[in-house]
Amino acid sequence: MKILCVIPSRIQSTRLPRKPVLPIQGKPMVQWVYENAARCDLLADVIVATDSKEIADIITGVGGKVEITDPDIPTGSERAAAVAERYPDMDVIINLQGDEPFIKPSMLKQLVQPYLSGEMPEMTTLAYPLAKDKFQDPGAVKVVTDLHQNAIYFSRAPIPYFRASQSAPVYHHMGLYAFRRDFLLHYKTLPQTPLELAESLEQLRVLENGYKIRVCLTEDKTLEINTPEEYALAQHFNYVDVA
Repeated sequence: MKILCVIPSRIQSTRLPRKPVLPIQGKPMVQWVYENAARCDLLADVIVATDSKEIADIITGVGGKVEITDPDIPTGSERAAAVAERYPDMDVIINLQGDEPFIKPSMLKQLVQPYLSGEMPEMTTLAYPLAKDKFQDPGAVKVVTDLHQNAIYFSRAPIPYFRASQSAPVYHHMGLYAFRRDFLLHYKTLPQTPLELAESLEQLRVLENGYKIRVCLTEDKTLEINTPEEYALAQHFNYVDVA
């Protein structure tokens, strides 16, 4: 089993300008993501996919690998697919979004565990139990699953609607995915879909086309950086360096 981790990273960001190159505790955000992914011993390689020379220079400066991709690619998964096309020997492709600076190698292992166990799902993702104070927060993407841990829906809205019971599980979705390589190459040929565009969630394209996403669970959680407030918190985030 050969697993390639691709980190899509664009310099543009609406809510937090120049997000990948902003310093966190002394080093750029994208460097945090790359170095933490590179510590996972299951990965055959880690590559940053970018359209920015500035980002490329940061990664090559620490000995990392970079692939320059088209600036007009609309989503991170499609950017990961552009890299995957160049690596036909890989079985599984991870799309690790560049706003997860505190990702742990153990989380990447949880993400790909179905593949390591001999299953070959089209796609997996990672989630953890949703905190009550995040239920109404549109910045926290929620996911609900069927009884086999396949995603039913992802939303920025509070789901499900609890009319009679508070016992149905709802999870906080994390910004990383693993794809069977052949499925990722198929995914990039699919047009963007109505719910994907409505929620600005690229994984909904998979569900809208009738495919499944296995939701792997973790008890751990990280600090995803999307807003100035989260960026400020990151400067004091206590990252426990456990593989």
